[in-house]
Amino acid sequence: MSDHVSGHIDLARLREALDGPWAEVREAHRNHLDGRFLPVYGETGDQARERITRLLHDLPVELGIASGFPTEYGGRSDVGGSIVATEMLAQVDLSLMVKAGVQWGLFGGAVNALGTRRHHDAYLRDIIAGKIFGCFAMTETGHGSDVQQLRTTCEYDPRTQTFDLHTPHEAARKDYIGNAARDGRMAVVFAQLVTGGQGHGVHAWLVPIRDARGNPLPGVTIGDAGPKAGLLGVDNGRLSFDHVTVPRDMLLDRYGQVAEDGTYSSPIENDSRRFFTMLGTLVRGRVSVGGAASAATKSALTIAVRYGDIRRQFGTPDADREVLLNDYLAHQRKLLPALATTYALHFAQAELVAALHEVQGGDGPVDEHRQRELESRAAGLKAAQTWHATRTIQMCREACGGAGYLAENRLPSLKADTDVFTTFEGDNTVLLQLVAKGLLTGHRDDFGSLDGWGRASFVAEQVREMVLERTAARSLIERLISAVPGRDEEVAVTDRGWQLKVFEDRERHLLDGAVRRLRNGAVTKKDRPFDIFNDVQDHVLAVAAAHIDRVTLEAFVAGVEDTADPAVRALLSRVCDLYALGVIEANKGWLLEHGRLTPARSKAITGVVNGLLKELRPQMRTLVEGFAIPEKWLHCAILREEPQRQETMAAHDAAGDPQAVPV
Repeated sequence: MSDHVSGHIDLARLREALDGPWAEVREAHRNHLDGRFLPVYGETGDQARERITRLLHDLPVELGIASGFPTEYGGRSDVGGSIVATEMLAQVDLSLMVKAGVQWGLFGGAVNALGTRRHHDAYLRDIIAGKIFGCFAMTETGHGSDVQQLRTTCEYDPRTQTFDLHTPHEAARKDYIGNAARDGRMAVVFAQLVTGGQGHGVHAWLVPIRDARGNPLPGVTIGDAGPKAGLLGVDNGRLSFDHVTVPRDMLLDRYGQVAEDGTYSSPIENDSRRFFTMLGTLVRGRVSVGGAASAATKSALTIAVRYGDIRRQFGTPDADREVLLNDYLAHQRKLLPALATTYALHFAQAELVAALHEVQGGDGPVDEHRQRELESRAAGLKAAQTWHATRTIQMCREACGGAGYLAENRLPSLKADTDVFTTFEGDNTVLLQLVAKGLLTGHRDDFGSLDGWGRASFVAEQVREMVLERTAARSLIERLISAVPGRDEEVAVTDRGWQLKVFEDRERHLLDGAVRRLRNGAVTKKDRPFDIFNDVQDHVLAVAAAHIDRVTLEAFVAGVEDTADPAVRALLSRVCDLYALGVIEANKGWLLEHGRLTPARSKAITGVVNGLLKELRPQMRTLVEGFAIPEKWLHCAILREEPQRQETMAAHDAAGDPQAVPV
């Protein structure tokens, strides 16, 4: 049985456990970002764009927003710090976060990762300083997630030693591009490289798109993406190119070079492997999006939990006062499991950021297997965090009733601004398929592509049973699992080893089943390659979801283990129980069908979960305060009324009036 929560929780120690190794970055944001940086409710799109552009220039340099760049150009070579800075911006204004992410994460990050010394010397300082605003022009109208099949072409002419950049048809138009509609002066454009009549796959060029006055350059057509549901401060636009001339040295040629005579060369011979190596260097964007989604979720939960501690609704026959929302089991069933999942994903994100910093933060060669593993983890966690944000922010909106629908209470903008997160930086459903493919193939060549999944030869050669990859807490997890007795009935459902074993067993069973079905399909459907994969697509998605559940739980367990303060560790342990049992409860059907739970044990889990809710009810406020979101950042009218409501309740309670707070 995990430790029981009792006694006083030192908030400073809880925040210390959550802030992690980049605590200074988090604290710098809390200290420096004042009311100027908060969203303005009710502004027009033009007003929002003007405000966000101005604020981008006002961001204090000490915050380290661009800290991931090399120190010689004005950065700090702090990859992890730059991701954490993005998370903090997301709690202030999501438009500001996305605009900054486009400028320094996507545009500047691509120049840094895909360019060479001459590009860095010429452009990085001005990009970091915000003197050159840029775009990341990858997505096309007809090809979003399937980047390898982009239709834009860039063909080299040795006579002029220039490239011809061209949008061949409407579906090849670059769409949804941040910074394009208003502010971008240059763009990193992804297109199919052609030289000597031969294609060499997708590469990237640094292309000017506007002159000094902001007018489109010859051959460049720029349009506005139009009104959006959220992120009003981000100027999403459309780009098309009509035989635009691009100098040879504007090819970002770290992974592919074109000589003056048109000869192509690359340190990576295989086109597909080269492409995914290039994309792998840009994984920071995906990690940032997942972290930002979780940051917004924390804001929503803080608002909903605090509102539930002051809002009363309905009385009881034996009392003269109405009941606080947070005292209802139904309300606890909404908020506390979502809080537990948010905590779990926080620790999973922290582990991912640390891995990213380690893999990409050094000067030496990158371990290819670790890089592939990192990409898979980033894809899966991005999907988990953004779907959790969408569900939880909507739930928080409902938990606040009519107040949650008012713009002044922040929740509508959080809902609108994060909605697109489930489809940008990779559609979540596609990302989960890529996670599953990485598990089935051991992250070998072509990770990241769904091409060829259905080929019988692919299934025979690639798909095999995998040993489950462990998280950073490998020895701890193995020790806990090995200590579990053989018979489940002898073990409490709050036993950590048992919980870990259930998560691991579910993933392994699903993975083995997917392997068998794919192999069977390769035999029975070898003349229908598409059907081989398509007929097991639901199974493949279940594999990926189970994998992310497991690595998230393992990261949470490691986070609890690393917590020094005994009271905080006990609290986190119970929250971890709630997360683990919540996932098990949600998957009762599968676990019962496959004999992993008896009906009696299944019923017992629901009882234990309800007991955990009762135990954690007094700590709800503590758990959201652990996020350490400054009061002004919440920017929520009903919370500004909180002290007045509490005084009113106390006065009416003293007078015996059940109507402490109007309903």
